[in-house]
Amino acid sequence: MESLALNTEVRLAVAQCFRTLTTSTDTQDIITTLKTLHSYLEEGPEGRTTSVQRSEFRRAHFTRTLQFLVSNIQADWLRSLTAAQRTELWDGLFLKGPPEQALLVLMEGIGELRASANLDHLVSITEKFLQSGRLAELLWSYCLETCPSDSPQLRETLLGRIVALPDLAANRLHPRNKTLFLPQQYHPLLATNMLTALERTCQALKDGTDCSLTFVAQTLGKVCIQGHSGLVLAVMAPRLSACTRSDMVWQRVCWKLLENVPQRCMESVLTGLVQAVSGPDALGRIIGNLVLTNKKAQFVITHKLLLLQYKYETQVLRIVLGYLAADGERRPLLIQVLRSVSQAWANPSAVKHTPLEQQLYVSKALLLSVSLLRDSELQELRSELLQCMLGGMQSHLDSSVVRIRRMGMVVGECLSSRMDINNTKLKFQYDQDEESQELLSLMTPIASDELEAEPANRVDCPQETGETTQSTQNVSSQNKSNTEPDSDLDSDDELTPYDMSGDQEITEAPPPRYLRDCLEALISSEDAVRVELSLRAAEGLVRKNVFATREISVQLTKVLLHMEDKYSINSFLSLRQATMVALTVTDSIPVTQYLTTEFYSLNYSLRQRLDILEVLALAAQELSKPINEKRNPSMGISANMDLTLYPGDNPVHWRQVVEKRIQSKTKRLSKGATQPPAEATPNRYAPVAGHFFFPLLSNYDKPQVTFDLLGGDHLVLGRLIHTLGLFMHLANNAPIAAQMGCALLDFVWAVRYHVDQMVRRGVLFAVCSVFLSMPSQNLLVDLSDQLFETRTWLADVAEGDPDADCRSLAVQSLVVLDKSLKKQLQDQQALSMEHA
Repeated sequence: MESLALNTEVRLAVAQCFRTLTTSTDTQDIITTLKTLHSYLEEGPEGRTTSVQRSEFRRAHFTRTLQFLVSNIQADWLRSLTAAQRTELWDGLFLKGPPEQALLVLMEGIGELRASANLDHLVSITEKFLQSGRLAELLWSYCLETCPSDSPQLRETLLGRIVALPDLAANRLHPRNKTLFLPQQYHPLLATNMLTALERTCQALKDGTDCSLTFVAQTLGKVCIQGHSGLVLAVMAPRLSACTRSDMVWQRVCWKLLENVPQRCMESVLTGLVQAVSGPDALGRIIGNLVLTNKKAQFVITHKLLLLQYKYETQVLRIVLGYLAADGERRPLLIQVLRSVSQAWANPSAVKHTPLEQQLYVSKALLLSVSLLRDSELQELRSELLQCMLGGMQSHLDSSVVRIRRMGMVVGECLSSRMDINNTKLKFQYDQDEESQELLSLMTPIASDELEAEPANRVDCPQETGETTQSTQNVSSQNKSNTEPDSDLDSDDELTPYDMSGDQEITEAPPPRYLRDCLEALISSEDAVRVELSLRAAEGLVRKNVFATREISVQLTKVLLHMEDKYSINSFLSLRQATMVALTVTDSIPVTQYLTTEFYSLNYSLRQRLDILEVLALAAQELSKPINEKRNPSMGISANMDLTLYPGDNPVHWRQVVEKRIQSKTKRLSKGATQPPAEATPNRYAPVAGHFFFPLLSNYDKPQVTFDLLGGDHLVLGRLIHTLGLFMHLANNAPIAAQMGCALLDFVWAVRYHVDQMVRRGVLFAVCSVFLSMPSQNLLVDLSDQLFETRTWLADVAEGDPDADCRSLAVQSLVVLDKSLKKQLQDQQALSMEHA
């Protein structure tokens, strides 16, 4: 009965205050009434109100009081107060009392008020609320469980207001939003307040007071799942790592905090945490053995971060796998991870259908896992790793992508080196790049942890540095003094060295002067010097002597195609290829007929077939370019090098230098064309485009004993399609372009869903070449039945193909197709309007 009477008394007193504020016009009465309301929020010894009255006011009347003040924010009695009185008596009510109630009322008021001075007033109070540490008080009150029991709906609403405050403020105050409400400012502030609540919790536990971390964990989970884990954990992770280094209570608090994170938020918190911590030891101190007690955490750490996602840096892999290996209870999970990662790496389907970036990510995870194994564990897993290594290397080496093959070689080398089977280690020859060097470095363990952001406390560092510098200077001065007496003897160092860059090695045998001599030497000679000289002179002789070349072009091409580097000639492949290109350019039709026929013949290696495609592609590109009249058109690339040993040997050289300086320093108001327009020259490729193109489409579907284009020879198929696409692109504006486009589209349509990404890239390149080179009217007339299906297929590839290059090529093809069709439709509309 006594408590009921007190409740009634408080309710009546609050009601009387509301009536006074509503009806009174006396400023003194207004001030007295607001002070009365303040007395219910004052801490300390009992004065005008008792502790029971204050508790009742906080529980049942504080929210109603704040809502009354917001609803009367435009009242005349509020305007009668001075600015200081308004700040102390009106604003102060929002900065005292239960902070969760004040925050909910403030956010509700901001959402309801229109843009006005009253809205600005509430916004300024909210800023003071955040800056005065009221968020930390809110979180701490839930840790102590001193808040009145609330419903799940009310708690979810409060969590939403705390976490989404920047979004709510931006939606309402967008043109005049405050800096404090921006995510880059607010979320680090929220993280600081959560750390404050955790510090108070640790101190309370040491003092023997029970606390709950449920609300703080829910706040952390909700802010992370909404995409702000980076901002929050960038503040919290270093602090938690430092505090848990030597304080066991802090470790227990962190473990309990992570255990109370809601399951639906666990992934967001963990993924943000592994990116924010500095090392595996820090992660272990913060989350403990969470992976052993929480199934969701175990799935994220051991599966999702390693096999399903691949956007993270190598450091994240080091932290995750190092965390699993750091504790004996967690090491079985490391073995489990190694098995799953090795199976994924060796899976042939994964090699063909997953993005290259993900394959690299899995390779890093595999090497890091193996490097963390103990010798006893390695012995148990030796057979599984050996099977993984052999199967995975086979799958990677069968790929037509150079990076995938190199990846398989590097991982195979590392695994064989780690297992050390019968003291034998695999060794491959490949070009090392940053990617392969990084993979190799993963087998070398690094120092376990983390140098926290601590100032350098070593006082002796500057002294040591100074002593070292001084000693270095003394040594250098001694060396200098020792060398000074002999300085006169070294005066000849000032002479300019003779330029020997253009010197040529003098050989006894002269180079051949006739093309038939080259042919005979390449066929029958056993003299290495004579063969090399003939090979080096062949390209220039082919381009100079056109008539002689046409007599023996096919025979010389045959010899070069079958020629092997028996004498280890420097630049053998490039010399051989350049000569074959010159033969194809000089006598296009016979040589092209021979090469395209031999492409599908028996008893040729894949390397020779690829050489044929490369020669045809380079020859087609050279034929499609205009002849430069300023140089001898019969000279090739290797024979066109202008070697001027000394500038003084050229009498015009100094005039050109002076003229260039005058031109660069002369200012002109208007300047015409400095060069005459290029003269029109015939396209040498257009008349012979069909001879390059159509023979390669003749026998692609006929498998042979050593060559199955539609079977296992994916590399040759991809190169063939790419070469055909290049022929199509070079035939732009040629009369035969429409016929070539229809034939090429029919050919690639059968392999558009090929499992090899190089083949799919070639198909997309060929399709894009068709759209670029075929006239737009021919696209609508000749390919009208296929355009809709082709466009649908391109859209599917652009959206769902695992290879990034394929997606990019599909988007480009769609853009080109739409542009071509739009141009044709506009031309047709313009033509119809002219006829009308």
